[in-house]
Amino acid sequence: MMKPACARLRTTFTVLALAAVAPALAQTPAEFYRGKNVNMIISSSPGGGYDILSRTVARHLGKHIPGNPNVIVRNMPGAGGIIATNHIYKAASRDGLTFAGVQNNTPFEPLLGTKEADYDATKLNWLGTPSVETGTLIVWHTSPIQTLEDARRMEMTAGASGANSTPSFFARLLNELLGTKIKVIVGFPGQNEAYIAMERGELDSYGVTFWSSLTSTKQHWIKDKKIRILVQYGPEKDMALPDVPYGPDLVTKEDDKLLFEASYAQLAAGRPFVAPPDIPADRLAALRKAMLDTYADKEFLAEAEKLQLQVDKPTSGEKLQAQIGRVYQMPQRVIDRLRRIAQGG
Repeated sequence: MMKPACARLRTTFTVLALAAVAPALAQTPAEFYRGKNVNMIISSSPGGGYDILSRTVARHLGKHIPGNPNVIVRNMPGAGGIIATNHIYKAASRDGLTFAGVQNNTPFEPLLGTKEADYDATKLNWLGTPSVETGTLIVWHTSPIQTLEDARRMEMTAGASGANSTPSFFARLLNELLGTKIKVIVGFPGQNEAYIAMERGELDSYGVTFWSSLTSTKQHWIKDKKIRILVQYGPEKDMALPDVPYGPDLVTKEDDKLLFEASYAQLAAGRPFVAPPDIPADRLAALRKAMLDTYADKEFLAEAEKLQLQVDKPTSGEKLQAQIGRVYQMPQRVIDRLRRIAQGG
């Protein structure tokens, strides 16, 4: 006799719950965001390049999100961006109020078999990037290695933090594809310490140096010709380096070209922003548009120029999502080769 009453009670609660949720679901993005705080997580420590760029974006982003919410920033460093990306995938709210600025290796860590990367990068919602990166192989001006051909004939030392770090990976990649003889010396706490070792003549190079990092932090090196750039690589040849060989042009085999593409996909990701899966479609579209509008904002661009941030090649969230998906669809033989290089094989 109690079952019909229980069923009616459950139905009543369901109707009431749906009635409470319905107005929220019916809200436009402007209505939803108005008066709220949007949380931007930064996957690096305060003061670094990713942190400076993300905070600059945050200062201008709110006025381009419908409803003009406040953008609150907090840092969540660790594991090269993996900790923050795991959080976005597994723990962050999926209502459009939380997203992160992460390192460009994070979209591809699961593909490389990194156990700590407990997320599906193709299910995350990528919001775009204000720039793409160009990787360079640099040598200190006193090194006997002056050209790429020299680097193919003679061993050159390059500093890195660890065997699985980005500089180590790209050093192994260049050895594999271009026949260089880069010997990676690990144990440097960070890039700055390796740079000091270069200046002292203790190292020839740093495994990979982003052109944007050089222009923003070591402009005097360029001006005073303290370094030579032996090769560049990335999604496209950087016109600021017209006389520097472009790595993908130096390989002829199709699988080598695919391997280069899969490897520099993280450079194409630039300084990416990412949101959790399953965000309502209209809020996702609003966030992606707000990102692009911010990258075109005159006040943002003026501040970025003052800080010497490279923000001149924005990529939309939709395009970035497709680029990441393409890498995950690479032939298995290319992915296996990529993993071998990433794991030090």
